[in-house]
Amino acid sequence: MVGGTRDDGFTAYVAGRRAHLYRTAYLLCGDAHRAEDIVQNALAKLYVAWPRASRADSVEAYVRRVIINSHLDETRRPWRREAPTEDDRLDRAAPAGVTPEDADALWTALRQLGPKQRRVVVLRHYWGLSVEETAADLGVSPGTVKSQTSAALEKLRAALLPEPEPVAQRGGQR
Repeated sequence: MVGGTRDDGFTAYVAGRRAHLYRTAYLLCGDAHRAEDIVQNALAKLYVAWPRASRADSVEAYVRRVIINSHLDETRRPWRREAPTEDDRLDRAAPAGVTPEDADALWTALRQLGPKQRRVVVLRHYWGLSVEETAADLGVSPGTVKSQTSAALEKLRAALLPEPEPVAQRGGQR
């Protein structure tokens, strides 16, 4: 290739999207070091396929799929079955309006989800994909995406919302 256009295009893409890809991987696995490994593996695969991927309809869809597959590969490795430590956190500030306590509670609740539910939540609510796009990225049916999303959101609600206080009985008892 003349003038390094392959490298220039790839470098520009990585410079603009690497932080987002890292956050996606972190949300999937809950471990900063594993997330870094997943992103590095995904970017290595993307670089090899860059001429084809950059001409595709959506580089984002390709990269999401590579990250999901890299995460699955990482979870299948026996030496990766250790649990992440509680002190692993993203090295970035919490969004405005979110207290550190709320952010910690959310990370804890996300880590308690199963891997399939966590993948669906990340793709649907972090990436903002439709049910059909999520199903295509994960290689499952739209019904599976809907049921996994419903179950995951119910678990997150149970973990994050306070228990409602019982309503006092009516009918003159005071």
